[in-house]
Amino acid sequence: MLENLIEVLKANNRTLVFTEGSDPRILAAASRLKADGLLTPLLLGNVDEVKAAAKQCGFDIEGIEIIDPETYPEFDAMVDKMVELRKGKMDKDACTAALKKSNYFGTMLVKMGKADGLLGGATYSTADTVRPALQIIKTKPGNSIVSSSFILFKETENGDEKYAMGDCAINLYPDEDQLCEIAVETAKTAKAFGIDPKVAMLSYSTLGSGKGETVDKMRNATAKVKAAAPDLAVDGELQFDAAFSPVVAKTKAKDSPVAGQANTFIFPDINAGNIGYKIAQRFGGFEAFGPILQGLNAPINDLSRGCNAEEVYKMAIITAGLAE
Repeated sequence: MLENLIEVLKANNRTLVFTEGSDPRILAAASRLKADGLLTPLLLGNVDEVKAAAKQCGFDIEGIEIIDPETYPEFDAMVDKMVELRKGKMDKDACTAALKKSNYFGTMLVKMGKADGLLGGATYSTADTVRPALQIIKTKPGNSIVSSSFILFKETENGDEKYAMGDCAINLYPDEDQLCEIAVETAKTAKAFGIDPKVAMLSYSTLGSGKGETVDKMRNATAKVKAAAPDLAVDGELQFDAAFSPVVAKTKAKDSPVAGQANTFIFPDINAGNIGYKIAQRFGGFEAFGPILQGLNAPINDLSRGCNAEEVYKMAIITAGLAE
């Protein structure tokens, strides 16, 4: 599943900052990543507390750098840089207070080139991971939003099944332009996982079979994706069965270049997206990787607070592997 990204990391060493350095799940993953030689972990937290937690759990973190925001020698320079970045939105006192928190501190390490990416959320909320990224890292040129996707993976007798789904975690009710951006970014994420993206813009209607505001939204968004990324295979609006099943596609959308073979699915809103990927995960027996944040100038990813060490390990590979 992660072969493409592992090959990237073997060829290019990346440094990944973990905001919750004393968490046993983070320590387990960092120890394993160091042993595997896939990336350079950087742990945030009180040095003595991090080392004590690693010793108590039996994890080898010898040689892994630990940074305590409270004692960081370049802290004042970091504060000045953040004041400059926030341009009157946060004064020096506010920036100082923010940077004493590892989510902001870690994000500034990425901004200042000390790390290639960040993985957080073992104890922080999604908002507490995304907010500093929006304020400091900001969106890439041409992007107006941060979006997310999940990669769904399952081994079968006939080979691996892989699909991309977006947006399932960030944007509540995206408009046509935002859906266009989500589709283009999710297709890029799909490619990073070895998926040749064939994008279906999902709806309860297939190419005019139904009517309604959300149908119009998905149809118009499809047109905008085709204009923004003319080389991308995309069609819509499509019902999921028409997008996924070749048999249904012959009846509902026989002339579609995507119907019946879609592997990248764009949902009309977060309700559909979140429900959709979890149905695939639970009913279909797929492993879900994500949410993978898209549209930022550097890879910043969010863990579930219920994650385990294996999930941290895999998300670390994904995050570092997506660094440019």
